[in-house]
Amino acid sequence: MLVFLLRRALVAVPLLLGMVLIVTLSFDLVPGDPAALMLGEFATPEAIRELRQSLGLDRPLLVRYVDAVVDLLRGDLGTSINERRPVRTILAETFPYTAMLAAAAIAIVLLVGIPLGILAAVGAGRFVDNLIRVVSLVGLSMPVFWTGIVFIVIFSVNLRWLPVSGTGTWKHLVLPAVSLALPSVAVIARITRSALLEVRGEDFMRTARAKGVPEARLLLKHMLRNAMIPIVTVLGLQLGQMLGGAVLTETVFAWPGVGRLIVSAVFNRDYVLMQGLVLVLAAIFLLVNLVVDMSYGLFDPRVRYG
Repeated sequence: MLVFLLRRALVAVPLLLGMVLIVTLSFDLVPGDPAALMLGEFATPEAIRELRQSLGLDRPLLVRYVDAVVDLLRGDLGTSINERRPVRTILAETFPYTAMLAAAAIAIVLLVGIPLGILAAVGAGRFVDNLIRVVSLVGLSMPVFWTGIVFIVIFSVNLRWLPVSGTGTWKHLVLPAVSLALPSVAVIARITRSALLEVRGEDFMRTARAKGVPEARLLLKHMLRNAMIPIVTVLGLQLGQMLGGAVLTETVFAWPGVGRLIVSAVFNRDYVLMQGLVLVLAAIFLLVNLVVDMSYGLFDPRVRYG
């Protein structure tokens, strides 16, 4: 296990360094002068020159890249141009909200998506299976922002059951969490169904049935456990996308998380803040994939770490 963990960590290091290079290079890819764009059309030449010096844009790319790696090792993500505060401080204020939203969405996916997939697999080819597949397809087809707006109109404006936006109580979390979870529920339901149907035809399943093992035990102990690897893999990818892709959901519901912060950074041309957020989200995505790889051995004893 330790050797596997070290090997995966070593693979993640060049990926993260590559992300640092891309983020550092992004300043050179911006059309025009990035400092002038950040300060606006009324900026003085002196202010533009000072900002270029503070951002290191007057230095070679290699020097800026090395400095960015060193700063990242120290936990320094730079200082926001607009807010004049360290990016890590801003991130510390907003990331808990995104983590809360993603955790609630993942809980919904686990409690709804996997049972729907199991139900579809048990009734494969029947009405319930076809109904779940159609509902899953609809869930995948609906844009997140449109779903959020529909939920606001129904449950907030018309029924007045839940708040429109903001934070404060558990009620504020319901609509954004459900909106964010719906596409993932559809994906996990389809993956669970496919994985269970594939496992159902294996030789060990026929042997277990020949021994008289009850169907409920077959489903929960044999089928589901052996089908968990593709489910966990997709679940990890969905979690990574939720942490980094909650932009539309947080914008629609005015949820003060990282997604809304990214939108604000884009509109305000705060490239330093955007760079810091991209690096943090990339590191989290790599960490999630590492945890997913480590979990394989818990579900399938045939997986060996070496």
